[in-house]
Amino acid sequence: MTSSVVAGRTAGARPYPVRVPRRATVVALLTLLLAGLTVLLASPALAAPTSPTSPTAPASPTTPAGSVDISVGNGSPSNSITLILAVTVLAVAPSILLLCTSFTKIIVVLGLTRNALGLQSSPPNQVLTGLALFLSLFVMGPVISDINKDAVQPYLDGKVSVSQAYDAGVVPLKKFLLHNTQDQELKLMVNLSGQKAPATKTDVSMTTLVPAFVLSELKGAFIIGLVIYIPFLVLDMLVSAGLMSMGMMMVSPSIVSLPFKLLLFVMVDGWAMITTALVGSYT
Repeated sequence: MTSSVVAGRTAGARPYPVRVPRRATVVALLTLLLAGLTVLLASPALAAPTSPTSPTAPASPTTPAGSVDISVGNGSPSNSITLILAVTVLAVAPSILLLCTSFTKIIVVLGLTRNALGLQSSPPNQVLTGLALFLSLFVMGPVISDINKDAVQPYLDGKVSVSQAYDAGVVPLKKFLLHNTQDQELKLMVNLSGQKAPATKTDVSMTTLVPAFVLSELKGAFIIGLVIYIPFLVLDMLVSAGLMSMGMMMVSPSIVSLPFKLLLFVMVDGWAMITTALVGSYT
């Protein structure tokens, strides 16, 4: 059996080998190994997993006492809601201006007047549009005042809701539209809608009343334009006949008649007459 040799020296003696048994070394190593395994198995990380605990059921909601009020400023709408409504109104403002006011008739009559005079770009479109806009504000002034008094101000003060403000504000506008809509156009739109004829005019819906109003406005604008065209047409025919009698067939009659048209229009104060006729048609 093999053994370890340890060389030792003593005073006056020669070295001799010391033998250590291998069995004792193996036993010590096994003892250390078993102790390490025992410590590892006893640690919490390597312990057997435990079954998870069941979750607790959520508590049932309780009804709070009292009520919740989301209004601010003593019942008036918040600034965010007011801003959203203002942006919405501005988005549909062009359609309202064109279809629910006197703007359509006024701008058509002004355009026909310019064409009757033989002027292609004078006054320019910006001037005619601005004049038609301010004349429309002048005509619609009472209606706008009623809408502001009955709908806008009560809503801003928090006295009415949005739907109530709409119902109150549409009454003056509907009254204006009915007053300036001819019965023929109104009956036409009611028949085209396929709905049962309402008992009274006030029961007509806005989707039926607005197209009927626009048709009436166009019809009235063309009638006024025809009346404006006739004098200038007669003047063009007289100038053309005079040029032909003088053998000046190569000269354009419109060039010669333009000064006479302007002179006639200024002498009869044409703009004042047209403005009076337009505004008077809504009173």
